[in-house]
Amino acid sequence: MELKKLNTTAVYVLSVLSFLCCCFWGIGFIFSGIAYYMAHSKLIEVRNDPENYEPNSVRNMQTARTFALAVLIINIIYLCFTLYQIYNIGWDVLIERSHEIMEELQSA
Repeated sequence: MELKKLNTTAVYVLSVLSFLCCCFWGIGFIFSGIAYYMAHSKLIEVRNDPENYEPNSVRNMQTARTFALAVLIINIIYLCFTLYQIYNIGWDVLIERSHEIMEELQSA
């Protein structure tokens, strides 16, 4: 009987995309949450029937889940920081600062 392999590509792609999107006010938590859920659900399947899966692919999926969790935590922290800034400074001031930065970048 041939052992099943777990495909970690989708989890890694979503996690990296989420890491890139964390700079956009922490919105990447959506992608990393999906990646973590996918990896976690696959590992639950493995836990129910471990002898049908390759041990190396299981370790790879555990690593992908850990990476997705780390990126999820980074995104949630950045989202909380952004919400804190909006609450204390105000949305208008944040938008005004971003416009000033964009103007400085365009003039350089």
